[in-house]
Amino acid sequence: MSKQYRQGDVLLVRTRSRERLEGTLVPRSQGRIILALGEATGHAHAISSAHADLLEFGDGERYLRVDGPVALTHEEHGAIDLEPGLYRVIRQREYGPGMPGYVRD
Repeated sequence: MSKQYRQGDVLLVRTRSRERLEGTLVPRSQGRIILALGEATGHAHAISSAHADLLEFGDGERYLRVDGPVALTHEEHGAIDLEPGLYRVIRQREYGPGMPGYVRD
């Protein structure tokens, strides 16, 4: 079973796959990798370390590539220390009348 880490509405699943390393590099925001931004609060699930990159693929999937120890932080959650590796980034979704959407915080 793959290691999994959850922080609020963000789930990281460690993967062994190396085939998805050629995605588009997602630019940092003020030096941080933002995995999810709270629309209502402005809080962010973020990584400040230079030891990580966020890659996005044409199908919308995102992968976090970690080359050294990093911490996933958020203003309302405890930090999560991540080991080097490749992680699929999954945002929690909610379903309601009309259409599905990402959870808003």
